[in-house]
Parts: sequence; C-alpha cells; structure tokens
Amino acid sequence: MTTPAPNTPPRALAPEPAAPRGASPRMHARAAEWLAARIADGTLPPGTRLLESRLAAQLGTSRGPARQALEGLAARGLLHRAEGHGYVVAGTPAAAVPAIDAAPAGFGDLRLAPAASWERIQAEVERAIVARTAFGAWRLVESDLARHYGVSRAVAREVIARLHQRGLLKRDARARWFAPAMTARHMGELYAMRALLEPAALLEAAPRLPPGLVPRLRAHIEAALAQPEPPTGAELDALEAELHVELLGHCPNETLNEAVRQHQSLLVAHSFLYARMPRLFPAEPFLPEHLAVLMALEHGDIADAAEALRRHLQGSLDRAIARIEQVKLAPAPPELKYLQKVA
Repeated sequence: MTTPAPNTPPRALAPEPAAPRGASPRMHARAAEWLAARIADGTLPPGTRLLESRLAAQLGTSRGPARQALEGLAARGLLHRAEGHGYVVAGTPAAAVPAIDAAPAGFGDLRLAPAASWERIQAEVERAIVARTAFGAWRLVESDLARHYGVSRAVAREVIARLHQRGLLKRDARARWFAPAMTARHMGELYAMRALLEPAALLEAAPRLPPGLVPRLRAHIEAALAQPEPPTGAELDALEAELHVELLGHCPNETLNEAVRQHQSLLVAHSFLYARMPRLFPAEPFLPEHLAVLMALEHGDIADAAEALRRHLQGSLDRAIARIEQVKLAPAPPELKYLQKVA
C-alpha cells in the first residue's frame, strides 16, 4: 500500500458553475483532432480514403466543417488529395485502399454533432454528484433537475439514464434514483467487480487493438513518469481513461462492455478527486502499474497484461479510500435543489 503524503489539505470546492448553454464550438477543430488521433494510432491506416460528404454526415452538419477539418489535416501533411475527389491518409498503404464509398475502419464511433441538450448538462451533473457522495448518499429528483437547468423532463430523464449507465445512480426500493455514498464498503464492491470484469475485457480486446495504440499509450505513461513536475489532475484523469476506457473499448463483447461501464463510476469520481488533490501521493502509483499492463501487451503477453491489470485494480482500492477520506476534511459543498441528502 502506498503511503499518502502527510497533511495534504483538500482544495476548497469552487462555486457551482452556471448551467451550460449553446452548441459545442469549433467543430472542425474537434473533427481534425479526432481524425489525427485515429491516424496516429492506426485506426485510419495509410491509404484510407476520406470523403467530405461522409465526414459531414458523421458531424451532422453541412460540409463546411468537414472541408475545414480535411484541408487542415492536408496542410499538416497527414492527408493528401485523392484522384477524383476526397483525401487519402498519407503514407504507404499496407493493404488495398478502401473503396471510395466505404466507411473507414473505426469511423462509426465519431460523435461530433452539435451537443444535444442532455450532453450540455451531463458533465456538470456528474461533477455535482461526485463532489457530494463522499459526504453521503443523495436522491436525485428528476423534476427539480429539469427545473434547475431549464430543460424538459425528457432531457432530465436522458441525463439520469446515462448517469445510471455510468454507475453513478441506482434505484432504491421505491424506484427513486439515488447516488450511493462513497463508503469503503461500496468502493470495495466496485473494485472487486472491476478486478473481475476489466481483465476479462482486456483478454478479448487485446487481439483487436489497432496498430500503434499500445505504443502511443505507453509513450504517454513514460512521458508522465519522466517529467520533472508531477502530472496535473487533468493529465492523470486522461491517462486513466486511455487504459480503462479507450483500450478496453476495443473488447467486442458488448454485454461485457456494459458490465464494465456499470462498475466504473469511480473513474468519474477520480476525475473530481485528481482535480482536488492530484499530489496526494509523492509519486502517482498507478503510472508504473499502467506501464506494466502496456509493456506486457507490447510483448504479446496478453495473460500477463490481464494479470497486471487485475493487480493494479486490487491495489487501487486503498488509494481511492485515502482520497475520499481527504475530501471529507473539506467543508461540504453547497446544497442543490435537485439533490436531496439521504438520511
């Protein structure tokens, strides 16, 4: 067990941000960065043909943002113009170039359309819940949630459904939604399930990982370990998501994927906890643990990688409890009308 740094004061909670409004900005830039990342990890291999019309359909907009994204990547040397129309991923193709009307591999998960109403408030509701579950359990009232953000009950219902999918909300005996308290017992149950489910998902995902993905994730961990200053909370959160969400997301078993997501509510909690106290430990223990998983995958030792992931999850429980205990030392966050403390 890693010993936390002594006398680490939790940061005071920032005021609740104003309810977000409006559509997501700079869609062409988001599309360009998504495509660049997929080119870098091999999901879109050299020779893949990209069409402005198909990208626009994925964006859910006119062709303007799609055209800007493709032109920008061409200016960076990642694409070049194809004969006829469209663009082709730069480099020498390892296989035949996909047909011009074929969706590129991995392209179907692109979600860059203007944010729906539920998307614009879900992240804030997540933060509000996680900031309070260290202090107890909370009942979420759908009508009050809708009223607080000025949205319809249907939008509030969609937010609740997605929070349930992420494991943050459950139903009580009277079918009311509530967020369970982050007690040591509850966290122990979550980590026990994760230690069973995530290695199983890794075993199925490993043979299907796109070329370049594991080296990219390994390079990110090594860079975090080598930098003179400890990683920020946002950096730690991103590194957690790369292994536990992005890599495991290649598991083809959707039933297993759903079970994994149902027990990953602590990943959402960690995002909050890292922001509050990213330097609770002198050196972040999960970094070498993630590296061990990725190194085993690179060497083709899939069973060893799954075992390293299981050990990592088993060892993470005490650290998560230590962070929660530190949060409890801070003043409780202010009340919200749509969250009621469960006695």
